[in-house]
Amino acid sequence: MLAVLESVEGGYRAIFERHLNHGVEQVWAMLTENEKLAAWFTELKVNELRKGGYIKFDMGDGTFEEMEILELTEEAVIEYTWGEDIIRFELSKESEGCNLVLIEKINKLTDHTPRDLAGWHVCLDVIEKLLDGKTIHSRNEEWQKWYEHYVKAVEVL
Repeated sequence: MLAVLESVEGGYRAIFERHLNHGVEQVWAMLTENEKLAAWFTELKVNELRKGGYIKFDMGDGTFEEMEILELTEEAVIEYTWGEDIIRFELSKESEGCNLVLIEKINKLTDHTPRDLAGWHVCLDVIEKLLDGKTIHSRNEEWQKWYEHYVKAVEVL
């Protein structure tokens, strides 16, 4: 299911939501423990897991971007800067598993926005597959499929 995209004061917001058949603890570990984080987003590494701490993004060219953790509530919320934007993960316990919400606060739309949105979409699918003990055979094929949808979705904003 596509993220909900909306215009908000000061920019835009993308809201992704997934129900996962796994406990909050397991999903939180996927978002915050480097070994598990690397399985779905190899460029990210948590350096200081605390409000005011940071996550490093390996740019792949020998440089890194530090993304400040703006909010952290253990097993519930992690929010950090993402360039000029903000990424926020929210977890809530459900009777069978948990609900994972990813909110991207987008400062301004660019040609890169659909790429990021498709990337987050696939990342969430990969998290779910990994927790289920499965894999996605071609992340690139999945990304390409969702990219086309997000290009169209961004065009109508």
